[in-house]
Amino acid sequence: MKKYIILFLICPMLFVVGCKKDLLEKLPLDRLTDEDYWTTESNVRSFAWNFYPRYFPGFASGFDLSWGGFFTGESLNDDVASSTRFTQNLPTTNGTWSGTFSWIRRANLFIDRIKTVPMTDEAKKHWIGIARYFRAIEYSGRVNDFGDFPWYGRVLSDTDPELYKPRDPRTLVMDSVLADFQYAAANVRINDGDKTIVNRYAVLASMSRVFLFEGTWQKYHTGNTAKATQYLEAAKWAANEVIASGKFTIAADYRGMFSAPDLASNPEVILYRRYETGLLTHSLASYVNKEAQTGYSRSAINSYLAKDGLPIKLSPLYQGDKTIYSAGGVKKSAAMVNRDPRITETFTDSLRITGYVKDYAYSTSGYAAVKFLNEAVKDQAEGLSQTNTSDAPEIRYGEVLLNYAEAVAELGTLSQADLDKTINKLRDRADVKMPKLQVMGGLPAVNGVVYDDPDRDPTVPSLIWEIRRERRVELIMEGFRYDDLRRWKKLHYVDQVTNKDANRGAWIKRSDYPKATTVMIENNATEGYIIPVQSAASLRLFYDPRVYLQPIGPDQIKLYKDQGVTLTQNPGW
Repeated sequence: MKKYIILFLICPMLFVVGCKKDLLEKLPLDRLTDEDYWTTESNVRSFAWNFYPRYFPGFASGFDLSWGGFFTGESLNDDVASSTRFTQNLPTTNGTWSGTFSWIRRANLFIDRIKTVPMTDEAKKHWIGIARYFRAIEYSGRVNDFGDFPWYGRVLSDTDPELYKPRDPRTLVMDSVLADFQYAAANVRINDGDKTIVNRYAVLASMSRVFLFEGTWQKYHTGNTAKATQYLEAAKWAANEVIASGKFTIAADYRGMFSAPDLASNPEVILYRRYETGLLTHSLASYVNKEAQTGYSRSAINSYLAKDGLPIKLSPLYQGDKTIYSAGGVKKSAAMVNRDPRITETFTDSLRITGYVKDYAYSTSGYAAVKFLNEAVKDQAEGLSQTNTSDAPEIRYGEVLLNYAEAVAELGTLSQADLDKTINKLRDRADVKMPKLQVMGGLPAVNGVVYDDPDRDPTVPSLIWEIRRERRVELIMEGFRYDDLRRWKKLHYVDQVTNKDANRGAWIKRSDYPKATTVMIENNATEGYIIPVQSAASLRLFYDPRVYLQPIGPDQIKLYKDQGVTLTQNPGW
């Protein structure tokens, strides 16, 4: 991680004056110039480190509560019973739009300058592949946010006539992103060693993620069948390349991937961010260990299958969620009994009710996360402060398997062989051991019996519903759910009025928790479900489909207008 920090301080000068030779010639002799810098492969490698903190933030650092990719957007989905609401009014500015162009310029400058460095052709192709990978990641993020977006495939000067131009169509940009990924997949080095750097498998895994998103977006939002198929095939191909390599396997310990002090040898990890004492640490363990949590919803808890592989309303093993039993003097919810073992690898099996836990370690719903806590350090400084050093898995094989399974299902070609090499590998994890998912006559089955979840969204085919369920429970809290709901056109699931379980927590009796005076039970009853968001004015509503895309700030629209260019606003804004 030290290399990320140092290089971010070295290189910004190049971004500012990279294409202005007259300015470079006047720089003091003790500073790097453009010509001086692009002379060795080592310098090229150093330049690449500038991109890592932006695209691989891991668990962030210190007491930063954003935690990078983990928990990002996690307050605005149906897993979390929070009061976070969609943006309702047009903001005066949107820094995401304006801030991206410096990163696009960096990537384009990187691509341009690599060609001048005295290296082998293989080295040049590798580093151009790395640069095009970062450009693809940046652009896919902005298309995700805004849809249509101006594509720049070269370095521009501040007088270039293309500097201000209308938005390019979404498909044009994503076709260009696909070309970047295809080049990177063919030329970036395999590099079987250091998993903290981008190699070919990280490129392929990212490609499967990006084009699963875009393929399903095209299918459910635009109805462009040709583009949906093209992008889903790209996701399938990229994921299958990782699978076919045989380089990765499912780790035996699910929770261990998110709380391990060292992920270097973890067989499931494709790319991770390293943390070290005295250099870079975080506070995620402290949050799930002793701090007040925004609670997880009954909707999330109900998504876990029973231990026999059946949805809870179909399984005789399910104990319900209206019973609290005592184990060693600790009150626990029967909702956690006889369930997919990932539920207790993700949540505490005991309820965390305010007034009945140490410190401030309550959850607003009673259901609290434990996924990121290493039990070995929970009573040590590392588990109680900002000095946690567990590594952050940025890209893991489990996600790639899910990407493949969903892409194939959306293409309409899912077979039992596809399930066996993907979802059933996850279910066979040593600490999970769930029954295999089967497909019989195009329908989901377990142990040879076809089933249909009574709680299924009737607009979603039964088999795809089960694949989405697997994705939800396997990747929960990893920053995917909000974007998954967006690409499926299912953001209405987060509405806490129409989907009451998105604002329900654990079932309790008031008499069992007399000190929990701030906890509200549904309908002010003496027993029932905790209601985390108590004010009707704070309830999260899905009121307008315009929120599927972000608005462009009026300041940007005016800036373009002043240059004689019309920058269109997104629909509804």
